[in-house]
Amino acid sequence: MLLAGQAKRDRALGAVAEVRGLTEEAEQGAVPELLAQASVDLLRGPSTEVAAWVDFELRSAEYYSLLAEISGRSPDAAAAEGFLPDEVAERVRRQLLDDTHRRVSLRGYQSFGARFALAQRKVILGDEMGLGKTIQAIAALSHLAAEGRSHFVVVCPASVLINWTREIEARSKLRVMCLHGPDRQEAFADWKGRGGVAVTTFDALRGFPAPGGGEIGMLVVDEAHYVKNPKTRRAQAVTEWSERCDRVLFMTGTPMENRVAEFRSLVNILQPDLAAAVGDRDGVAGSKAFRKAVAPVYLRRNQQDVLTELPALQHTDEWEELSASDEAAYREAVRSANFMAMRRAAYAHPERSAKLNRLREIVEDAAENGLKVVVFSNFRQVLGVVKDALEAAPGPGGGRVFGPLSGSVPPARRQQVVDEFAAAPGHAVLVAQIEAAGAGLNMQAASVVIICEPQVKPTIENQAVARAHRMGQVRPVRVHRLLATRGVDERMVRMLKNKSRLFDAYARRSAVAESTPDAVDVSDVAMARQIVEEEQARLGTVGRQGAGPA
Repeated sequence: MLLAGQAKRDRALGAVAEVRGLTEEAEQGAVPELLAQASVDLLRGPSTEVAAWVDFELRSAEYYSLLAEISGRSPDAAAAEGFLPDEVAERVRRQLLDDTHRRVSLRGYQSFGARFALAQRKVILGDEMGLGKTIQAIAALSHLAAEGRSHFVVVCPASVLINWTREIEARSKLRVMCLHGPDRQEAFADWKGRGGVAVTTFDALRGFPAPGGGEIGMLVVDEAHYVKNPKTRRAQAVTEWSERCDRVLFMTGTPMENRVAEFRSLVNILQPDLAAAVGDRDGVAGSKAFRKAVAPVYLRRNQQDVLTELPALQHTDEWEELSASDEAAYREAVRSANFMAMRRAAYAHPERSAKLNRLREIVEDAAENGLKVVVFSNFRQVLGVVKDALEAAPGPGGGRVFGPLSGSVPPARRQQVVDEFAAAPGHAVLVAQIEAAGAGLNMQAASVVIICEPQVKPTIENQAVARAHRMGQVRPVRVHRLLATRGVDERMVRMLKNKSRLFDAYARRSAVAESTPDAVDVSDVAMARQIVEEEQARLGTVGRQGAGPA
């Protein structure tokens, strides 16, 4: 440098600065970790056919999404774009979508949905359940983060709060903060200072000060039909926040065409001028006229239009936080070392049960779309609670409930109940004990399966799901497993995952496994004992020895 001229020194210093900037950018983008993972992948031997098939079964939706992204193929471009008018669709097509902060591939219709939210700024995404509305919202947030926006808010029912935080962590690089519980004000202050995605509930939102104009990159409201009544405090809070945000995304799987008045109240929050122009006659005139009238604000796609090649089975783990009464019942079960009582404690107080509340929401969504539902539990007591709650539910979630099917019901009567369930017109629910109904009965009339708690033996869940997901099923089957955090459910799921997936999947295909499922399952007695001891230690509870009745 001493012997070089000024021009050469400037070039050298500029090159050093450029290299330093590139290395810092690489470190921020986790390039060293990616290179290390690539090295491991390159050194790993080729997978067997069985391993590849198992991975496909477990992540089939991701495979199909990546395939669609690479091939650029779409089953029906007009359907993927929600049959929007050309002028709106063209505006959305011109919208770019940055994937820098995204960890998931999008199907064509999902990419269009994210770009619709960005291009139209304040909209309702009304896709049928199962089409990935959450993924589309995360894609829109990730794009805005790449553009430099730092603060985002997701408002949702408490029952899906944990699912949102986990999905954001898994599907994006965005920082996520849960604003819920007694520490929510401290979490809010942290989010205000550091940014990220704040996930909170409708009730908690009322306790936070409304943002200044332009402060929030996007406000996402899940299950937006919760604010359809403008007189409620939750609707008023969401309205105030929406007015302060440049971009707002309402999400609901409820078909709006049949409820024009409710739809208008949601549109009024987002675009008051358009709400005034949407009259009852638009809904009466038919779907095409309605779509044209609400095109600037509303996008809906149906499964049969856009998922022609999607595999027929979709699994979703629904994580819930126990309510105070749930927690009290659970602690008592842990204190008495009763493993079975621990597993059903989430339903001990139906009026305040977090799991039961989420179950009702899933059933209501299915009812709105005319789908039949099967609810499985290991416990007859839980099935009784579920049946009572569903029969008493107002609106579309209530209605005809068949069962419960249990071991005390004669086999011939079980099949008769299943036949009556299948013959019932439209939506209906069948509640069944998982071991009693998990084999020998064909339930392909159902396309939604709810499992109330994780099972000790994975084969029991597999056989139960297979009752609906079998030859003769003409719709995709969605399986929802209800799980509670920080307790027996989380420990069971972790222990079962630690088993060899490959061995189980291979064994499930063998004649031996079909005839003797216990051969590939862990000991339920050993699991019960270990979980009870670990939970007693976690909660500082000293109870009786043993794991209770198993």
